[in-house]
Amino acid sequence: MSNTPFTPGIAPARLAPATLEENFSDLHPRLDDHEALVAADRCYFCHDAPCMTACPTDIDIPLFIRQIATGTPEAAAKTIFQQNILGGMCARVCPTETLCEEVCVREVAEGKPVEIGRLQRYATDTLMEQGVHPFERAAPTGRKIAVVGAGPAGLSCAHRLAMKGHDVTIFEAKPKPGGLNEYGIAYYKSVGGFAEAEVDWLLKIGGITVENGKALGRDLTLGELENDFDAVFLGMGLAGVNALRANGEAKDGVADAVGFIADLRQAEDLATLPVGRNVVVIGGGMTAIDAAVQSKLLGSETVTLVYRRGREAMPASRFEQDLAASKGVRFIFNVMPIEVVGNGSVTALRCEYTRSEGKSLVGTGETFDIPADQVLKAIGQTLGEMPEGLDLAGGKIAVTGAGRTNLAKVWAGGDCAAGGEDLTVTAVAEGRDAAEDIHAMLTEAAG
Repeated sequence: MSNTPFTPGIAPARLAPATLEENFSDLHPRLDDHEALVAADRCYFCHDAPCMTACPTDIDIPLFIRQIATGTPEAAAKTIFQQNILGGMCARVCPTETLCEEVCVREVAEGKPVEIGRLQRYATDTLMEQGVHPFERAAPTGRKIAVVGAGPAGLSCAHRLAMKGHDVTIFEAKPKPGGLNEYGIAYYKSVGGFAEAEVDWLLKIGGITVENGKALGRDLTLGELENDFDAVFLGMGLAGVNALRANGEAKDGVADAVGFIADLRQAEDLATLPVGRNVVVIGGGMTAIDAAVQSKLLGSETVTLVYRRGREAMPASRFEQDLAASKGVRFIFNVMPIEVVGNGSVTALRCEYTRSEGKSLVGTGETFDIPADQVLKAIGQTLGEMPEGLDLAGGKIAVTGAGRTNLAKVWAGGDCAAGGEDLTVTAVAEGRDAAEDIHAMLTEAAG
């Protein structure tokens, strides 16, 4: 069931099926063998490689590229997976242009970095397509760990714990595992059901049970998990969505961008998805960009993205901004929405120009209307209902070290935990590091 109601101006099948298929094809197709060798040959294999420092999961990038260059992509994949078990998805969605590739020596010297992300995808896809899991599970320890959330942080944590011989049960609120990889990534970044296939491949390590449709607070309590398991990892992401706080927010045609993207990700036929003729997206992060681009690809005539600050302050990378502009998305900076205009259904979004006064943002009093029959909100998410007993920091779960909370048996990581960047690759690193800390705690207790 779509999160976007059918209202005047919002309709499905704006484009022919063949056009939709072309629009939502793979953004960065996989390199073939020859292309991979040519791309790998550009690497200087730096001893003190800045790309490694920039990678949140500390992948040995020069090593895996050298392994590709010597014709052993399977070895390269294992090098990647040792640090990042979701290296296949990260190769598709990681903002390499602001991480490893931004600091590449060839980028600094020539303005064209080694294509690290595409080389990573080449290696990981090569191994995964063989159906082989690169790691073996240690002897069972008899210890049980609960993981809440089957997103990048939870999956990474569960895999590392299972690899060390522990039994892991993942409780996932949604019908399918994968978290944002399954429900929140732009369709053209992860095509062909890759997110689901990656989870199936990851679970081949053994020792992991996934229970879908189980939400913390609704079906489980933190106290029950603490009693039933030796340790608990919380990686449930952010379930709530910030309110727009503008008059008329409840009008038909106003929807959350997160739900819009989830509908698109789960659609069996893109032609069934309703989209506005004139769409306005509110926000400046990756969710806003993804919603805006995909609205245009679905056939919207005009798509406007409004952001309350200047371009330089946008959380989305310049690459993503340029991608959106290349698809026909219009940007309006330094404006904030103040009213959704319309009688029952949205007909326009009224905005006010903003200016900075020190660290504060204030309205100038000058307003204008943007015609719209659909408004998508991408203004951040919240933790939602909070389990009792956990300390908070900035509206998220407070953690220290490798994800330790104030409760002795509870760890947290990913978007629901304070600190760090809200990136898939960061969530993977936090889940992995929490697993190592949990294992150390259990080993110490056993000794």
